[in-house]
Amino acid sequence: MQLEFYKYQGTGNDFVMIDNRSNFFPKENTKLIAQLCDRRFGIGGDGLILLENDLDTDFKMVYYNSDGNQSSMCGNGGRCLVAFAKKLQVIENKTTFIATDGLHHGTIDENEIVALQMIDVPAVQVEEDYVFLNTGSPHHVQLVSDLENYDVKNIGASIRYGDLYGQAGSNVNFVEQINGNTFSLRTYERGVEDETLSCGTGATAVAIAMNVLGKTPATAIDLNVEGGKLAISFDVNEGVFTNVFLKGPAQFVFQGTIEI
Repeated sequence: MQLEFYKYQGTGNDFVMIDNRSNFFPKENTKLIAQLCDRRFGIGGDGLILLENDLDTDFKMVYYNSDGNQSSMCGNGGRCLVAFAKKLQVIENKTTFIATDGLHHGTIDENEIVALQMIDVPAVQVEEDYVFLNTGSPHHVQLVSDLENYDVKNIGASIRYGDLYGQAGSNVNFVEQINGNTFSLRTYERGVEDETLSCGTGATAVAIAMNVLGKTPATAIDLNVEGGKLAISFDVNEGVFTNVFLKGPAQFVFQGTIEI
């Protein structure tokens, strides 16, 4: 069977996109999904995303990590899916869609900049050395020095697989402050089990965590990720974060067919 696919990337976070509105894709075949995401034997990607029909919104997002397992929300993947939906002429410049963590709103402009509304964050867990919160996916946020030379993969894996988060694990973000409202971060992603060039839910988590810790009073925060730049904005009232938006580029890379 010939599978038509599209490849998208958002600040270096890359995804295999499939139009599954006809429900043809074998969704339970984790081995196939992992193979399609494999960078040596497949197409290559941090994850695979299906665009499906939904009765109440423009479309449904179904996200798989590169290990082949369905996963929690992916912010950059959601932004790329908005761009994909526009390419398929499912939407024009704004959309509402459903994902595993609920309803999302998004817009895309003529420069392929996508702003995606993330879920509200009602609670942030502040510990002595780290912050934990859920922005659609679970995130550990930790301030470090000399981020450029930090051993993200090994230290991230030790936290992800450690006793702190149990069998489910967590994504792990390491952060360094650049100025009053700008931070750099590097992220170890569970499911990918490696550092990725960008993580949208991670960037969102970092921005909120830095506000909670008092590192910045800003509610519009710039994030430098390995694959580019993202911007996070939000409203905060008595520790509850609403109107959370993740904004950045989402770009079509190529399309093709592959035998499955």
